[in-house]
Amino acid sequence: MKTFGELANAWVSRLEVYEPGLPIEELARQLGLRDARRIVKLASNENPLGPSPAAVRAMRRAAAQMHRYPDGGAFYLGRALARRLRVAPDQLIVGCGSNEILELIGHVFLDAGCSVVISEHAFVVYRMVAEMFRARPIVVPMRNFTHDLGAMLAAMEADTRVVFIGNPNNPTGTMVRPADLDRFVRAVPEHVITVLDEAYVELVPAALRPDALRYVREGRKVIVLRTFSKTYGLAGVRLGYGVAPSEAIALLQRVRQPFNTTAMAQAAALAALDDAAHVRRTRRVVQSGLRCLAAGCRRLGLEYVPAVANFMLVKVGDGRRVFEALCRRGVIVRPMDGYGLPQYVRVTVGTPRENRRFLAALAQVLGTGKA
Repeated sequence: MKTFGELANAWVSRLEVYEPGLPIEELARQLGLRDARRIVKLASNENPLGPSPAAVRAMRRAAAQMHRYPDGGAFYLGRALARRLRVAPDQLIVGCGSNEILELIGHVFLDAGCSVVISEHAFVVYRMVAEMFRARPIVVPMRNFTHDLGAMLAAMEADTRVVFIGNPNNPTGTMVRPADLDRFVRAVPEHVITVLDEAYVELVPAALRPDALRYVREGRKVIVLRTFSKTYGLAGVRLGYGVAPSEAIALLQRVRQPFNTTAMAQAAALAALDDAAHVRRTRRVVQSGLRCLAAGCRRLGLEYVPAVANFMLVKVGDGRRVFEALCRRGVIVRPMDGYGLPQYVRVTVGTPRENRRFLAALAQVLGTGKA
């Protein structure tokens, strides 16, 4: 009798699997830490303030209607986003996190006969999506931990279908300058679709923030991705969206599953959109936290990558060893060996208390006692 593996498509076994971190409670159990509430999780670039309070109230109101199927087309949320972003409703698609829209892009535009261009230290899901649809990844080295747009242009081939740009980029925390991005988008060949992943863009200081949506308004072959997971603190409800010319959105809608986002997620996102106070508080906490982490790294004599998002790459030597040692002290960060950066850990900006706790634990691990 054949096994599942023998019946599966041969290429599936070669796919890399994304490895999320353990739940806090499970980590506490494995490490014998008695109080899970004392664990500081700074591993997943989550909002340290929690979800938008307006979103929480909206979810409570929506809870009584969970016996109903959600609005399959996210009608009200889509129109609210369209007004906010100054695009047409048919230029938007809502997904189960922006990751789902990355997968929809693969369904529509990728196959075994094409290639995609990505940066070497870009979000790992870009490569996973390419390999899932058997497209050939063309991996381009970064320059100073930032997308080298000129090299990415030069790497494009006749069969290249998509180029992925994380801006800001996860895990490096860097972004390309608006003027450089503009030159790049206008130079991309006609047969290549540019996917601009802006998961963290609302956290970026206004002076550094590009107007990527203008490329959609101009009708260029650009798909902009955003999410409610980071700035709005709604990672747990999984809701993101894509903005693109209507022709592209119509194609993506064809491969989207019905009811792909929940009613509660839609209610939360719709309320969070108008919670400007929560966004302002989040920005202040992130900017203050980045300054705190940078100052702490300097005191410890550690190199770090200056960041514009809510996380920072810190060079610690053996990243995996430091990650495990920090876990034993109740502080969770993300080791970066899976991104080809084995000497680094990525730390999310937390609350002031969490940031201090991380720096103190890191000092203990490194044996300096300076933090």
